[in-house]
Amino acid sequence: MTGSILIVEDEDILREILKDYFQNEGYSVLEATDGEEALKLFQENELSLIILDIMLPKLDGWSICRRIRKSSNIPIIMLTARTDEEDTLLGFELGADDYVTKPYNPLVLLARAKRLLRNREQKNDGNDYLEIGGIRIHTPSRTVQVNKKEITLTHTEYEILLYLMENRGNVISREQLITKVWGYEHIGDDRTINSHMRNLRNKLGDHSTCIKTIVRTGYKFEEIR
Repeated sequence: MTGSILIVEDEDILREILKDYFQNEGYSVLEATDGEEALKLFQENELSLIILDIMLPKLDGWSICRRIRKSSNIPIIMLTARTDEEDTLLGFELGADDYVTKPYNPLVLLARAKRLLRNREQKNDGNDYLEIGGIRIHTPSRTVQVNKKEITLTHTEYEILLYLMENRGNVISREQLITKVWGYEHIGDDRTINSHMRNLRNKLGDHSTCIKTIVRTGYKFEEIR
C-alpha cells in the first residue's frame, strides 16, 4: 500500500473504532469529521482508500464522491445509517465501489477494504497491456483506452472490465464476478452489480456491445467484429 486510508465520519466513537482496527493492521490513517475537511485531505495527501459516511456536516458523502470521481478512481466505501435501496443505488451511480449499512461489523468492513486494496495493487506478471477490439488496458497504471482515448473508470468498473477481458469468450456467472471483484458473499439484490455494469457500459460507448448479458447466468466479453 502506498498511501493512507481516509476515514470520513462525524461520529467520534465510530471513527475511533475504525481507526484502531486499521492501525492495528498496520495501515496509516487520516481522519475527517466533515465534508470540506475530507476534500482538503484528499487534495493534499496520497490516499489508497476512502471510507466515506454519507450524512456529514457541511458537505454530504454523495457530493464528496461526485467531486472525487471527477479526478480520481480511488476506491471508495460508503457508509450509511439509511437502508433505502435508492440511496445505495445512488452511491453506485456516483462511483462508489462498495456500500456498508450501519450498524456494521468493523471486521467485515476491514475485510472489504483489504480486498479493494489487494485488487488495486495486483499487476499482471510480464503483461503490461491487454488489448481486445479497440479496448486497451495498461495494468501497471490501471488506465483504460477506447480507440486510443483514455476513459476514467472507478476501481470496481476497472476490475469488472479486466476480469471479463481476461476471460473473453467465456461466460462469467454473477457469482464468479462478485467473488472476484468483491471477494465476499454478496448481500442484497442484483441491482448492485447492475448499476456498476450500466456505468461501465456507458463509459465504453459504442464498445459497450463487447459485454454480452447472458440471461439468468451472467456476462461474456466478445470482440466486436
